[in-house]
Amino acid sequence: MTKPIHIIGGGLAGSEAAWQVANMGVPVVLHEMRPHVETPAHQTDGLAELVCSNSFRSDDAEHNAVGLLHEEMRRCGSLIMREGDKAAVPAGGALAVDRDIFSDGVTKALEEHPLITIERGEVAGLPPEEWDSVIIATGPLTSSALAEAIKEITGEDALAFFDAIAPIVEKESINMDASWFQSRYDKEGPAGSGKDYINCAMNEEQYNNFINELVNAEYGEFKDWERDTPYFEGCMPVEVSASRGPETLRFGPMKPVGLTNPHSDERPYAVVQLRQDNALGTLYNMVGFQTKMKYGEQTRVFKMIPGLENANFVRLGGLHRNTFINSPKLLNETLQLQAMPRLRFAGQITGCEGYVESAAVGIMAGRFAASEKLGVSLETPPHTTALGALLGHITGGADTETFQPMNINFGLFPPIEGKFRGKTKKMDKKKAYTSRALNDLASWLDILEKAA
Repeated sequence: MTKPIHIIGGGLAGSEAAWQVANMGVPVVLHEMRPHVETPAHQTDGLAELVCSNSFRSDDAEHNAVGLLHEEMRRCGSLIMREGDKAAVPAGGALAVDRDIFSDGVTKALEEHPLITIERGEVAGLPPEEWDSVIIATGPLTSSALAEAIKEITGEDALAFFDAIAPIVEKESINMDASWFQSRYDKEGPAGSGKDYINCAMNEEQYNNFINELVNAEYGEFKDWERDTPYFEGCMPVEVSASRGPETLRFGPMKPVGLTNPHSDERPYAVVQLRQDNALGTLYNMVGFQTKMKYGEQTRVFKMIPGLENANFVRLGGLHRNTFINSPKLLNETLQLQAMPRLRFAGQITGCEGYVESAAVGIMAGRFAASEKLGVSLETPPHTTALGALLGHITGGADTETFQPMNINFGLFPPIEGKFRGKTKKMDKKKAYTSRALNDLASWLDILEKAA
C-alpha cells in the first residue's frame, strides 16, 4: 500500500496538485481548513474559490505568455483549466469564469475521485513526521500556526504584500444610455464576441474631478503588523496608482485606446471597464479598481463614473495581506524545502502571482511528489516552456535579496534566436517563443509517458 501524499490547502494550487497526484495513481489526502477556520477573504467553503478577480487573463496561446501557460496546462491534463473552460464567460481575449460554477466543478471532481480524500480542519503547525510527503499550498492566507512553523524551520521571516479586491456591480443597475458593450479593439476571446466589456467613458473634466475625489477619499486604517507591508505592483489599489500622478490611471486600467463611444462623437478621455463575473451575466466587476476605501466612500466616489450613477454594488472592494516564502533561497528545483525535503510548496506561497501561475506550480509539485512516491525519475520541464520558466524563476532564477511575486512573462524565458524585422517583429518574436515552448513541452510530455 502506498502511503498518501498530504496536501495542505484547497485553493487552486492544492486542488490542481491533488488532481495530478491522484491521476498518477497515488492516493491523496487534501486538507482544507474552511469552514472550520475562516479567512479574511473567502466567502464559501468551496475548493478553488476565486477571492479576487474572476479572470484567468489572456487566452492567446500564440502571442501571450499567460495564454501559452493556459495551453501548456491543458496539455498536462489540468483540472483548473478544464473547469475554467467549462465555466467561461465573455471577456474579450481573456478567459474569465463564473466563479461559483468554477469552484463547484473543481470541488465535485475532487470529491468524486476514488484516490482523493478531503479532510476539513486546520493543520496547525508543522505536519506530523509520519506524513512522509507533504505539499504546502496554503496560498496567501496561510494560518499563523503553520507560518510560524515554516519560519522556525527555515530561519527566514515570511515576506508579505497586500492583495486587493475589486468591487462587483449588478448589471441591471448600470445605465446603458451612458455606457456600451465593446472589447478593446473588438477582440474576441474563448467565450466572447468582441463586445464583452461594459465601458463607461469620461471626458477630461469628469476624469479630473474623479481623480481628485479618489485621492482625497477616506481609507481604512492598517493594523500595526500591516503598516510596512509592500503592495504587489500587478495588483495595485486604484488609489495608490492615482496618487502617483493624475495621468497614471489613463495609462493603466482607464486607458481609452481601442474603444469608441457610440453615444458621443467625442473621443473618450478615460474609460472604466467592467467585466462579466458570472454565467448569467447579472454581475460585472470593475477592472483594475481594487481598493481600500471605506465602504461608504467607495459607493460615493464610484458613482461619479458615468453609467454607474445608480449602481448597486453587490460586493465592495477590500484588501488582504498576502504572504510568501523566499523560494529561490529555500527550495530546490523540484519545489522541496531544502531544510526538510519531505515538504514541498506550491502556489502563491512560493512567490508566483496569479491564478494560473499558482495552479501551474501545483501541477509541477503534484507530479514531482507522485513521481518520487512511484520511484520514477522526473525531469523538470524545459526552461523554454512557460512551466519551466516559472519554475526556474521561483527556484533559483530570481535574486534572493530582492525576490518579489511574479506573473509569467516572456522576460523569464531564455532569449529566442533569430532576427525579427518590420512592423510585425514584436508579434513574430512572441510567436517564436510560444512555438518553441509547445514543441519542447511535447517532447517533455512524451518522455514522461514513456517513463511511466
